[in-house]
Parts: sequence; C-alpha cells; structure tokens
Amino acid sequence: MADNPWFSWSYVTANADVLWARTAEHAVLTVEAVAIAVAIAVPLGLLAVRVRWLAAPLLSATAVLYTVPSLALFAILAPVMGIGRAPVLLGLVVYALLVILRNTVAGLDSVDPAAVDAARGVGLSPVQVLARVRLPNALPSILAGIRLATVTTVALVTVGVVVGYGGLGQIMFQGFRNNFYRAEITTATLACVVVALVLDLVLWAAGRALTPWLRGRAA
Repeated sequence: MADNPWFSWSYVTANADVLWARTAEHAVLTVEAVAIAVAIAVPLGLLAVRVRWLAAPLLSATAVLYTVPSLALFAILAPVMGIGRAPVLLGLVVYALLVILRNTVAGLDSVDPAAVDAARGVGLSPVQVLARVRLPNALPSILAGIRLATVTTVALVTVGVVVGYGGLGQIMFQGFRNNFYRAEITTATLACVVVALVLDLVLWAAGRALTPWLRGRAA
C-alpha cells in the first residue's frame, strides 16, 4: 500500500509540468468543443422555433447521436479522420449538441407570448423582437444547457485517449498500464473535477453578468 498510495504529493510535484500541460489541453479542448456546439445548436434552436416542423427531427437526430457510446463513436471517427485531436473534438461537439439545443428550444418556447405581442405592437421588427425579447428571456435556459454540456464534456474528454488525445485521460490510462498506479489515476481524476468546477463557476459568473434583471427580480 505504501508503494502504491491513492494520492502522492511527491508524484504531483515531480510531474507538475506534465500535469499542467494535460490539464490545459483538457480545458482548451472542452472550451472549444462547447463553443462550437453553441455556435451550431443555438441557431438550430432558433430555426426550430421559427419552423416548428423542424423541431422534432432536429431534437431526434441529436438525441440519436447522443445515445451512441463514446468509445464506439471515437472508434468510428478514427478511421475517417485519423488518430489525434480532430476525431475527439468532433465527437465532443456531437455530444454537446443535444443538451444545448434542447435547452435553447425550451427557453425560447417559454417566452411569454404576451411579451412578444407587445413588442410587435410597438413596431419592433422580427429581428428586434428576437434580440430584445426572445433571446434575453431564453438566456437563462440556454446558459443552463451550456453549463451542463460543459461539465459533461469535461468527463468525456478522457475517453479520447482511445484515439490518442484524451487530456487528463492520458494520465489515467498510464496509471492503468503501470499496474494500476493509483497516484496517477487519482490525481488526474481530481484535476478533472477541478477543471469542471472552474469552468462551471466561470459560466455561472458570466450568466449573472449577462442577466442582471434576474438578480433584481430575486431581490
């Protein structure tokens, strides 16, 4: 037990450079995947609300993709895109789409029709109604979806190790290969938790800054 502890500070200090590099790689990949998913899912959500018959097919398609096991998805993408960062990034984007798209549609659907009618009544154009009424009211739901997708993506990045790019998953995998070296596995796991907490806190703070009217309503 002494030779294979669950946590070793000497391991952390001796491998600080590698741990930092893998953590940064993990965080950057997560942010990029979620950002791309937002850029795709939010416009699709707007389209689904505007063209109602598209909502069910879009949500169903993203739900089907979400149910594909991550190991299988990365294995399918690897022969097409090669080994490394590209298939992992695409797979993460696919998994983040459903949560963000669903929350975007739900948020836009929850906007009070009376508020939309009032905006139209004062002469606002459809684009102005979207920018000044629909999106601000749907923003809390959209941000909730982004936060959930971000935390989920942090966990999924580790599976990318199967195609050679897993961030902190690389360290976990090394721990399993090195006769289940516990310090590697535990340290990488704790680092994943820290990354998820930090990113979630950043998004929470951004949400508060973007929705000041909610703070006033709560007060």
